[in-house]
Amino acid sequence: MELNRTPTKTEKNLIGFLIKQSSKESLLDCLDTILVCPMNDGGMGSILIFNKDDEPDRVFGEQISECYFVDEDGVDVVVSLNVDNKGNLFELDIWKINFSPVINLPDFGNFSLEWK
Repeated sequence: MELNRTPTKTEKNLIGFLIKQSSKESLLDCLDTILVCPMNDGGMGSILIFNKDDEPDRVFGEQISECYFVDEDGVDVVVSLNVDNKGNLFELDIWKINFSPVINLPDFGNFSLEWK
C-alpha cells in the first residue's frame, strides 16, 4: 500500500462534494495538489489529507462537513471531512457503523446529507 499518494478519482470527488457542502469552499483550490495517506481503520477507507507544505505536527481542528450512504451490504456509513487547527484539509473520516470494511464508495451523487 502506497503511503503518500494522490487521491483516487472517487476520493477526490467525495472530498470536493463535502467541501461544497461546507462554508469553506476556498479549499476547492487545493484539490489538485493534495496527497493522501490511508489510515489504519480496519479497511473502512479513512485517509489523512495533506499538502507538501503542511507542518508534520498539525492536529485536528474541526469537522466541516459530513454525508451518509448505505454500503452494498446494507450497512450505514458516515463520512466526515475534517480540517486541521489552521483550517487546512486534514482527513476524510469514513466510519461504517458495524466497523467492517467499506465494500464500495458510491459516486458522490449517491450520498445523503441527512441521516436516515
